[in-house]
Amino acid sequence: MLLLTAILFIAAWLFLVINPLLPVALARPLFQAYLLAITAAYFIYCWTHSGQTLPMKTWHIRLVMNDGAAIPAKKAAQRYLFALVGTALCGVGFWWALGDRDRQFLHDRLAGTRLIKDEGGRMKAEG
Repeated sequence: MLLLTAILFIAAWLFLVINPLLPVALARPLFQAYLLAITAAYFIYCWTHSGQTLPMKTWHIRLVMNDGAAIPAKKAAQRYLFALVGTALCGVGFWWALGDRDRQFLHDRLAGTRLIKDEGGRMKAEG
């Protein structure tokens, strides 16, 4: 989380350079969309290149397709958007896991992805 915070801090600082050039009515929505795009780029890049963000590496968790394959960019983008919507709806995508038979998040169900745990170099399905 600290890495993403640092990335967003630098991105926000860069946005301040162009902020005075923007109409006042557009500055805030453009800034919010810009930060969402930066966040999306971070997650999509991490998920498609290693299947892991930095915290996922620490916890030995990897994101894969349901068949165990690596995540393509389109699926990573779908997962990000589903998670964003689920979070905006009072975290319903995360609460979903409490009643799911495999303890999967709603955004994983919808995107066709799953989290697996690395135990001593071997990959094992979560749940």
